[in-house]
Amino acid sequence: MLFRSYYDELVEEPPIDQPVSFQNDIIPIFNADCNFSGCHNTGGIHPDLTASEAYNSLISEDELIDTDVPENSHLYIWVNGQGDLPMPPSGTDPFISATILAWIEQGALNN
Repeated sequence: MLFRSYYDELVEEPPIDQPVSFQNDIIPIFNADCNFSGCHNTGGIHPDLTASEAYNSLISEDELIDTDVPENSHLYIWVNGQGDLPMPPSGTDPFISATILAWIEQGALNN
């Protein structure tokens, strides 16, 4: 799948062929890029992406995660640079967006 990067160049996402774990693969992405003070932490910008709250925060709204059409998930739209503001603000990463898309395609499980 192609997406626009932070710098508006087309980049191909690497395929993710193995199962993606929310705890082992997605939470580390949030810990590195999203849930620090002033961003998506407890009491910060919605959704709360801290390890203890991320899953419930993501599935509490239909638009954030769409397992029927994963590419329509707002989480995926933001991390692949198609939202109003790319996430993380430092720029998109094809591996991160591919991992998040694979997790959603695999059912967005709390595993």
